[in-house]
Amino acid sequence: MRTVVAFSVALAMVAAVLSGSVRANPGDDSPMTQAPRTRPKEGPVYSRSAFDVTPLSEARVSELAKSLTPEEAHVILRQGTERPFCGTLLDNKKEGVYVCRLCGLPLFSSESKFNSGTGWPSFFAPYDVDHVAYIRDESHGMERVEIVCARCEGHLGHVFNDAPQTKTGLRYCLNSASLSFIEKGTEAPAASRPIETATACFAGGCFWGVEDRFQQVAGVIDAVSGFQGGWVKDPTYKQVCFEETGHAEAVRVVYDPKVVSYEELLAFFFRVHDPTQLNRQGPDVGVQYRSAIFAANAEQAKAAKEFVERLQQTPKFAQRRIVTQVVGPEAAGEFYPAEEYHQDYHAKHGGSCVIPSDE
Repeated sequence: MRTVVAFSVALAMVAAVLSGSVRANPGDDSPMTQAPRTRPKEGPVYSRSAFDVTPLSEARVSELAKSLTPEEAHVILRQGTERPFCGTLLDNKKEGVYVCRLCGLPLFSSESKFNSGTGWPSFFAPYDVDHVAYIRDESHGMERVEIVCARCEGHLGHVFNDAPQTKTGLRYCLNSASLSFIEKGTEAPAASRPIETATACFAGGCFWGVEDRFQQVAGVIDAVSGFQGGWVKDPTYKQVCFEETGHAEAVRVVYDPKVVSYEELLAFFFRVHDPTQLNRQGPDVGVQYRSAIFAANAEQAKAAKEFVERLQQTPKFAQRRIVTQVVGPEAAGEFYPAEEYHQDYHAKHGGSCVIPSDE
């Protein structure tokens, strides 16, 4: 098993290896700007776009490899490189998605494909930053950064920072043999489709800590910091903090209902904040820090109300009133994601919010 490195480490490798190349100044939509998220300690691993990217076992990879041609096996399994200008997908100009030839995971979109003139299909950003992994490559007397499929570790090609004409400054140089193409409008096979998800929204004080905790729950695909429950459209953090918007700092949780249930998320939510504090949470004071559950549908609203009622009858809350609001879908309103610098805040800064232990 080769050593796969994190995206942030890979970027440092690219800069160090190609220090003499032209540097690009990445924009906000560059994969360079996306920090690695906190991962659950156990259970499936999901990408931001809701694909199961749990590493495949060697046995499963061997089984999938039986469908490869000798040329594909040479490239994908033994880090081979096809000759320039010979790949079948080099001149493909159709709209669609390029997926891993071995396991089917979407890797690149036609929207990021460009003509680099190098003789291999080139892209400036992955389909999802969680779908591509990186390995230091010192073969053939060179220092490069190899890119592999994050799910099966099939060899794809290399990444370089010599494309200043693109949004990211990066050139993902791919072998056609490592890819399959699914044209837009064509039904994708099961291996190339995201899982079915559900969504839940919670407010329990500063969203930095709540988001971080939920991202560590097995079955949670993503947790996004934002605002909900108010009357101002597209609020900013400054507005929510210093003006009357009615919004609470909330976290939208996208999860796999086959792995974790809504009731389990409710139980976790009440373990990581104090639901008896009115319009505050610890040192943070104001209606924006209130405890609230914003139900996505009538079923969630009913389940949340019943859960709170049961919790109120337990010895832990016998002498303390739970003040958590349960807001139905009609009154919950739209969830507005917060500014990018609020997302994955704990992962970026090493933790900031002190919230109750979930033990």
